[in-house]
Amino acid sequence: MVRVIAPEALILADHIRPGETLCWGQAAAEPLTLTEALSAQRHDLGGVKAFTGIGWGRITDPAHADAIRFTSYCGTGRNRLLRDAGALDILPVHYSAFEPALARRVDVLLLQLAPGRRPGSYSFGLACEYLWPLVASARLVIAEVNDQVPSTPASVTINEDDIDILVPTSRPVPEPPRAIADPTQTRIAAHVAGLIPDGAVLQVGLGALPAAILDCLDGHRNLGVHSGLFVDGFTRLIEKGVIDNSRKILEPGISVAGLIAGTAMTHRLCHRSDVVRLAPTSQTHALSILAGIKGFTAINSALEVDLTGQVNAEEIDGRYVGAVGGGTDFARGAAAAKSGLPIIALPSARRGRDGSLVSSIVPALNGPVSLARADAGVIVTEEGVADLRGASLSERVERLIAISHPELRETLTAHARQQYLL
Repeated sequence: MVRVIAPEALILADHIRPGETLCWGQAAAEPLTLTEALSAQRHDLGGVKAFTGIGWGRITDPAHADAIRFTSYCGTGRNRLLRDAGALDILPVHYSAFEPALARRVDVLLLQLAPGRRPGSYSFGLACEYLWPLVASARLVIAEVNDQVPSTPASVTINEDDIDILVPTSRPVPEPPRAIADPTQTRIAAHVAGLIPDGAVLQVGLGALPAAILDCLDGHRNLGVHSGLFVDGFTRLIEKGVIDNSRKILEPGISVAGLIAGTAMTHRLCHRSDVVRLAPTSQTHALSILAGIKGFTAINSALEVDLTGQVNAEEIDGRYVGAVGGGTDFARGAAAAKSGLPIIALPSARRGRDGSLVSSIVPALNGPVSLARADAGVIVTEEGVADLRGASLSERVERLIAISHPELRETLTAHARQQYLL
């Protein structure tokens, strides 16, 4: 039977054992009351480990590494503070593999839930994704039930019987940091939008560039959503009638996502409506499902692409700033889907630490291969579009140099000739 404990009466040492691994929802789905208690009481736990996704809350502070060993799949958000302090380990697995990987690691699951639509039921609120299987596999489930979290329907259910300790709260929901597209990102967005047909089913990530791409789709019709992430741009397009999911064969009329990261407008849309549905990662990222979505269009970013199409989405200048994430899952799904479109979008160049121009199209990657060249689809920069599907190595080189920064093309061409690629 679930135990109800007031936030001020929660003593974690009474429930968590030394050496155990904790996990909680990421971004706006972090149960802040519980992670704040973990921060304050960490020295009483005898040393614990934690798996964290995108970090927005203050638990991801290097000062907390004195009693908590942090692991994540990404170096984004406040995780960069842990990374820069050398206090962050990385789990480099595909998003589709999170469920079994975490089930083997996690002992204690901390959830943020919303009240459900019927007595004794709860809503995952803002995230279901890799949390759902941990409800069954974790030794202990502690749920913060926040009545200010939107009660979003999901393809799976969670009830009182699934929870060991319930902590009732009422506090505002965090919103994502505001990201404003720069002129380069705006040009990239226009190129990407020109590739997307009416009726496409979209997947995007978080940040200024995905937001700019969605802002360019007002003239489209009958778009759908099947994404790991649901953002404000989707909400705006739903309210304008651009996204109606009318052409989806799988779950028509419904936008499907694993995680919601939006402002109050998105929370209002999701609350007690059937427009958006949360789903576990086994549904949002599964190749067997993605391949069956006609017109599935995967739009993801990268840090750099080499001249043959290999993609680095993880490290830059020796710092882990990205993730393996779902990029490969979605690229393969889009490639396998009828009329699918796998897109990688990035600026053609960036400024180095010394202010010099550094190409994002490179002779050789400066980090790991996050997406193999065999999985590369369409690469987009502000300079244009390079379709690598079915292209030979020399064709790839020519197409990628054509969308590289104009000031760096001559150097890239020389490198390609040295490597006998041209």
